[in-house]
This record gives sequence, C-alpha cells and structure tokens, in this order.
Amino acid sequence: MNALRQELGPDGVLVATLDVPGQKLNVLSRPLMAEFEGLLRGIETGVVQARGLVLTSGKPDNFIAGADIKGFAIIESALEGETQAREGQALLDRLAALPVPSVAAIHGTCMGGGTEIALACSYRIASDDPRSAIGLPEVLLGLIPGLGGTQRLPRLLGLAGALDPILTGRSLKAAQAGRLGLVDEVVPPAALLVAARRAVLGLADGSLRARPIGIPLRDRLLKPLILWRARAQVLKKSGGHYPAPLRALEVVARGTAAPLPEALKIEARAFGELSVSPVSRALVSLFWATQEIKKDTGVPQGTEARQVRKLGVLGAGLMGAGIAGAAADAGVPVRLKDTSHEALGRGLAHVRGVLERRRRRGGLDGRGVRQRMDRVSATTTMQGFRRAELVIEAVFEDLELKRRVLAETEAATGDECVFASNTSSLPIGAIAKGARRPARVLGMHFFSPVHRMRLLEVVVTAETDAWATATAVAFGRRLGKHVVVVRDGPGFYTTRTLSPYLNEAARVLEEGARIEDVDAALTAFGFPVGPITLLDEVGIDVGARVAKVLRQAFGERLAPPDSLERFLEDNRLGRKNGRGFYHYAGGDKKRPDASVYALLASPGRRAFDAREIQDRLVFAFLNEAALCLEQSILRSPRDGDVAAVFGLGFPPFLGGPFRYLDQLGARFAVEMLERLAERHGPRFAPAGSLRERAGSGRRFY
Repeated sequence: MNALRQELGPDGVLVATLDVPGQKLNVLSRPLMAEFEGLLRGIETGVVQARGLVLTSGKPDNFIAGADIKGFAIIESALEGETQAREGQALLDRLAALPVPSVAAIHGTCMGGGTEIALACSYRIASDDPRSAIGLPEVLLGLIPGLGGTQRLPRLLGLAGALDPILTGRSLKAAQAGRLGLVDEVVPPAALLVAARRAVLGLADGSLRARPIGIPLRDRLLKPLILWRARAQVLKKSGGHYPAPLRALEVVARGTAAPLPEALKIEARAFGELSVSPVSRALVSLFWATQEIKKDTGVPQGTEARQVRKLGVLGAGLMGAGIAGAAADAGVPVRLKDTSHEALGRGLAHVRGVLERRRRRGGLDGRGVRQRMDRVSATTTMQGFRRAELVIEAVFEDLELKRRVLAETEAATGDECVFASNTSSLPIGAIAKGARRPARVLGMHFFSPVHRMRLLEVVVTAETDAWATATAVAFGRRLGKHVVVVRDGPGFYTTRTLSPYLNEAARVLEEGARIEDVDAALTAFGFPVGPITLLDEVGIDVGARVAKVLRQAFGERLAPPDSLERFLEDNRLGRKNGRGFYHYAGGDKKRPDASVYALLASPGRRAFDAREIQDRLVFAFLNEAALCLEQSILRSPRDGDVAAVFGLGFPPFLGGPFRYLDQLGARFAVEMLERLAERHGPRFAPAGSLRERAGSGRRFY
C-alpha cells in the first residue's frame, strides 16, 4: 500500500507519516495494518535504531478517521468480528509495549481506531486547529470501540471522564481533550512535529513523564454510583433501543475490574456480537447511504453546479431567518427581505440568538458571531437582489402569494438566477406556472429548526434545468445538509409520508385515545417526539393547509379528520399561540389540555393498546413511502431512508422505512395492511410495489 512514510532523524526520532494514497481520509484497513505491523517489527527487532516514534498524518485535515466501515458490513459472524478485534488489539498491544516511547501527533479528525491508536501511544499532542477533533463514535454505528478504547480510556482518564465519550460517541475539540487529559499538549499546527519530537526525547531521557495509567482510587470507591448514573442517562436518551451503549457500559464495568489482557478479551467478544446485530446493520447501512448521497447530484454526470456567491432569502420568519443564518455560517453573504422592519428585526434577532447559543457553549467566539452577522443584510425591497445566484422564498404557504413573489424575483434578478421555494407541500410546477424562467424554478425544502435538521429535500420538475438542480444540491451540501433530490408532486416525499401518519394519530384521538398515550406509543417505538406534540410544534394551521393540498391531490385516502377544522375555529394553532393539544408552561414543560376532547367526535376517553396505535401510524407511514417509490417521487429506497430518518425522525436503529420493510418482509407488511384496511378502511390498501414484492420475495435492498 505504501501508506506509511518512515523518516529517521539525526536526533534518533523515527517519524512515521500515515498518508493512504489516492484517498482523502486515512482509514484503517487490513493492508494498512499490515504496514503498521512492519513498522513496529522494525523497532522491536532493532532493525530501526530509534530513540522513539512519532505517528503523524500526511493529510491536511485528518489524522486517522477510523476503521474502514465497509469491513463492518461484511462481517458474517460474531466470531469473525471478535477475531478481527483481537487481531487489532494485539497490534496495539505491541505499540503500547514498544521498548521506546511513542507520541501521537494529531492534526485534524482522529476517530475510532485512530483514537485507539493514540491511546496506545505513550503521549498525545494535538494541534489547536478547529478541524482537530478526537472521539470514539462507534456507538453511533451500533458498535463499541474494539481496539482497546473501552479499556485504555478509563485507565487514562478515570471512569467518570471516560464514560461520556464512550457512551455518546461525542467528539472533543483539541482544547476540550486537553482539559480532560485525553491529550497531553495542545499546540499550533506549525509546532506539532517540533513538540512531538521534543516529547519523544523527553520521555526517552526521563525529563518528561507520561500520565499514570490505572483506575484512580476515588473511581474504584465510587464505581457503583458512577455506573448507576451512566446507565440511567443511557436509558433516558436511548429508550433501550440501542444496545451498544448499554453493552459498552457492561464492558467498561467488567473490564476495569480485570487485568488489561482479560479486559480486552471481554471487549472483543462484545464487539463481535454487536457487529452482526440488526441495529448495527441498520446504522451502518444508514451511514453508507449518507456517504453515497454526497456523491449523487441527481443530474447527468458532467453537469456543473454554479457557485452561489450571494444568496437572497424572501421572508424573515423562523424558516427564512434559519436559512439565512445557515448560509451566513457557511460563509455566504445573504440579503434577507420581508415586508416590514419589525419582521426583519425579529428575523435578525433569531439569527443572532442561534449564534449566541453556540458562543455560550464554546462553539464560537464573539468575533465569529460578528463575522456571521455581518454577512446578513436586511431590506423591505428587492434592492440588492440583482447579483444573487440563488433566491430562496420562505413566505406564507399560499400558492398565489408564492407566484407573486416568484414574479417579483424574476423581475429583480438576472436570467441565470435560480429560484427555490421552501414550500412543504405545494407542487413546484404549480408555483412555476406562468413564470418567465420555469427551468430555473425548483424546491428547496428545509426542515425546522434549520440549524439542527440535517436534511434538505430538493424538488425538481420536468422543466428544471440540470445545472439548476446541481446548483441547489451543491449549495445544500455547503450548508452541511444531507441532500435528497425528489420529483415534484403534492407533498413531495417527506410531507406526503408524514401526512397519513399524523392523520392517523388524529383519528386515534377521535376514537377516544388520550393525547399522552398516543405520543408515548410512538416515542416508545423510537420517534424522537410523539405525533401530537409534532402537530403542535409544526402548527395546527400549517397542518390544515397541507392537509387541504394533499386531499385535493389524493382524495379521501389522505383526508384529515373533520376535527382539525374545529381546532382552527377554536383558535388552536399549537405551540405558536400557546393553544394546541397541550398547555405550555415555558421551556419544554407541557401537559395535555383535556378541554380539546370536547372538539373531537368522541369526547370520552378509553384505553388503547400501544401496539395498536403504533401499527396504525407506522404502517400508514411505510405504505405511503412505498407508494412514493412506486410513483417515482423517490429515485431510490436509499433516498427514502435518509430523508425519513434525518427529516422526519424515523428511528435510525431501524435504518429507515425501506430497510425496516425488508426486515419485516413484504409479505408480513401486506398482511398487516390488509388487516388494518379491513378494520379501518381502504386508506390502508397496500401499495402495489409491496404486493409485488410479497409475491416475488424481492427486497428493496
């Protein structure tokens, strides 16, 4: 592979520079580990007369990004996974036991196996570059660290300090890692190798001492309490759906009570078992889906995106301000327009509020906040839009209003300007009807809150120019979004699949279920919030407008219950006006508002089985997803899974609706839908693509 360059300096320090040829990232693979074994053998046997070893990277922005995740997908048995872990552990044991000191010189991302290599070194130094981040993200893939991370980190930091990185997968910036003790020094990038050489020589002559290794006495005494608290936190956050954090906790607990060789065996066994678990398979597939869509522009190969040097945003509400803030954060100057100075003031305050919260958490400094705010200018006219390459409208969800805004934009911008609507349900073709440049019109459906939600749904019509699509996709990726390209149609993919799910929740309420029981059933299934809470958050008025669009397009199958209109007549808009299904007492505190039951067809309440609620809502969602694929709204099951997980909160541990359908089996899904149709009506009639797969045995993947 020739990925390790070795250079022995006159000071006796061997610098091994890892630079996997032809790859943007250094990832651990079998060929690379074989090279690494040769490096260690040379030092162990004395063939290389070195006073010490420095491990560094030749990549501009990463040390080691972790293991080759493709390898996880092809592990066929728990024993195979365990064996791979033991082989890697044995290699890192040799690194830790070298007769000379070793120093990890970390610049850029250092994740997973890269962090475990660093932990096996005698000493760690990181650059203070913002790109430097260190972590053990394996739990995010349904795994645990398998090369000694669950055992070396607690012995370096103590139990309390080590558990958070292991159990959450959270990465640490260099300064945070320095404060925690994960790295011993933090230096400017230009000084990294100088500091690493100095550290090697200091460790070699005894003038510098490495951190002591072992579980501190305080942690040994408080171990039961520390583990109890950690377990409670894991269960609170994961709902018990993710086995990896709990297994990691068990491995840490057992391993830290044993000698390191025995502890590593415990870790390897658990890694092997998790590597073939359904949750890990689903999370790994989801990870690969997000990597694949980064290379998929949704247009013919060779189509070039235009660079967006200036963005126009129409509408300074939460969505418009959120889009403006995300663009400013990505370094793009933004012109934000609304009809009044008051609205603009609220929009700019929202942008600043998001940035200030980041500053308080340490993610930005005051200078960074000012730089980003300086990129956003505000106006009540179309002045300043002439040079914008992209204009995104986020105005009220009204077709005629959006057409007027489009006409105003076309009059104020150049011929090559792309116009994007942030509509959540209106067909882009309907918005573009009568436009001067319909080939430049598409949808860019962001999700709220924009600064947190990772999905962007780009909606294209038959008339949309390929370069316009490529431009929208490239811009979305610049904002850090997972971009999925879908075909135009009422509700597109995300809103359309969410609609029957929310409709069914409202129907269950009408039939007598309690608000809190409906929400609890779906959070227990794995959604981050319940459907009734979601309706309040989105806005009951917004839901009603979307429902009207979808009912006109799809008839009674996507019709909401009649009670929705009664909620609007009672001025119940949701959280925005404090009157929805819940009472709000500030912050996230809420309690069900029992007075809403009088607005429902069945004001009395009765007990519902949680499984029944889950089946009705989830299978309505799954069936609509299959219909969207069948009708070519979606280009692939992969796109549908990414969009559902990152845009709608579909449980990641299931891999997305199509992975979940494969797990259930099409025949089971069809039988379930048919039973639901018999009981609740033809809206549950199975999609033709599900029936076909039930008969043929074909899968989505």
